[in-house]
Amino acid sequence: MHFNDLEVEDQVMVMLEHVIDPEIGIDIVNLGLIYEIDVKEDICHILMTLTTPHCPLLDVIEADIYQNVTAIEKINQVDIEYTFEPRWTPDSMSRYAKIALGM
Repeated sequence: MHFNDLEVEDQVMVMLEHVIDPEIGIDIVNLGLIYEIDVKEDICHILMTLTTPHCPLLDVIEADIYQNVTAIEKINQVDIEYTFEPRWTPDSMSRYAKIALGM
């Protein structure tokens, strides 16, 4: 299956795997930070959390999200909403992330 054959929400998830948390070195999908993706027309709404509410590198992560998601042909705007319910814990990480971090 090719990238363009995927549903647009799945394309977003693939592109978010290229957004690396600079402090941890793992992408935000495998860290378990993405809670929901909703695409209506050309606007992508992302509901996500952060590993810490006062993430010092939030601007870097947001810029990477915008760059990667708007690279998708059908998306022109990205709306990021942050929530801390439920709070992120290491249990939210994928098996890949846990192995990469030696857990």
